[in-house]
Amino acid sequence: MSTLLEHEDGREPLKVILVEDDDVDARAVRRAFDKAGVLNEILRVCDGVEALELLRSERGLSAPPKPWVLLVDINMPRMNGLDFVRELRADPALKDSVVFILTTSNLDEDKAQAYDLNVTGYIVKSRAGEEFLKLADLLGSYWRLVELPSGDGL
Repeated sequence: MSTLLEHEDGREPLKVILVEDDDVDARAVRRAFDKAGVLNEILRVCDGVEALELLRSERGLSAPPKPWVLLVDINMPRMNGLDFVRELRADPALKDSVVFILTTSNLDEDKAQAYDLNVTGYIVKSRAGEEFLKLADLLGSYWRLVELPSGDGL
């Protein structure tokens, strides 16, 4: 995880928690953010179990300070992305987390379940790096435009 300075407008860098088991996809996401010039911190975990342990500060882990954006794959070992989001939404301390699904699944059933869980967006990733660059641009714009509560309000 890199530590970057504030944006010119005083905002903190985008903090991304990437919940992704595929090393190639994780590297592609990191490269896309770098190429898009989006100031960010990316912390990667490999499945929903690890993500919950991190966010709940379990097993000696320290959760990154809020606010953050979660990029969550669906197809992962131990706990898939949709089950992870269900657990997240059931946890009073985490239920308001900003979640984007980033997956190869183009199934309408998965999309419907994700939106029923109040995800911010559902993005079908392709193997082409250009799609990850579009994602980085989208999240960079999102972060610059949205107003989130400060401190413990999020």
